[in-house]
Amino acid sequence: MEQAIYCHAFNLIPKLGPVRINSLINTFGTAREAWYIDEARLADVEGFGKNLAAQVVAARAKIDPEKAWQELLFKGFNAVTEKEGQYPSFLREIHDPPPLLYFKGDLKVLKNPCLAVVGSRRHTTYGRENAYKFAARLAACGFTIVSGLARGIDTWAHQGVLTTNGFTAAVLGCGLDICYPPENRSLMHRIIHQGVVLSEFPPGVEPAASNFPRRNRIISGISLGTLVVEAAEKSGALITASFALEQGREVFAIPGSIANPCSKGCHFLIKEGAKLVDGVDAILEELPDEYINRLKVNI
Repeated sequence: MEQAIYCHAFNLIPKLGPVRINSLINTFGTAREAWYIDEARLADVEGFGKNLAAQVVAARAKIDPEKAWQELLFKGFNAVTEKEGQYPSFLREIHDPPPLLYFKGDLKVLKNPCLAVVGSRRHTTYGRENAYKFAARLAACGFTIVSGLARGIDTWAHQGVLTTNGFTAAVLGCGLDICYPPENRSLMHRIIHQGVVLSEFPPGVEPAASNFPRRNRIISGISLGTLVVEAAEKSGALITASFALEQGREVFAIPGSIANPCSKGCHFLIKEGAKLVDGVDAILEELPDEYINRLKVNI
């Protein structure tokens, strides 16, 4: 609990991201110890320096960690640190894991084998149907389907899971008190009751553009692999796929018409070595037996 309290306090300082917070924890042993380090010692930590150390000390003086934590709990949010057993084990393996994850719902659904299903906000009927169908079938196998609650493919992937009474996780690029896009508010509430919604950003953080690559690395980091359903040449889904490759995870892509701009990103991934997916079996055969043996694959 103490580690979570002080990780949350550090998250309230805008200049600090996961790399710097983890650096502080690794240097001083615990988040609490790091919180009370003086300015001179902070300046010596890798990635800090005198200017940032001074800014951190000034921001720290305005934050009461215990009070901030109680306010978080009062709002109905939960949080788990990287050191706790509930923390997604795959996420620990990436080079910049969030020191603290905020969540609403049942974090235990991430103990199941997880697969990310992502794609563009702008999509075709073909993309919508595939997102819905593949997410539903993979959830029926026993996977927890991870996506980003965004408009388009993400939304249809979550919807497909919910109709099968499967498990899904939505990773946000903002605080859990903000639903983005706002029209997905009812979907977000359904996911909370049938899975989990999580974020590395504390409540109150708005959905800034710079937050979404950070969100995407969590989507891929939680998952055994990432399925890109439909993506243009410059799509956030391709960023998620690139993170998956960096993290040593599988990347899958569904092909489409060569005349469809929404499929150009998928075709690029396939040319670069992503597995072409024409059915659920194409995904299952690429995953380790230790995970497949835990699934209900006869669907």
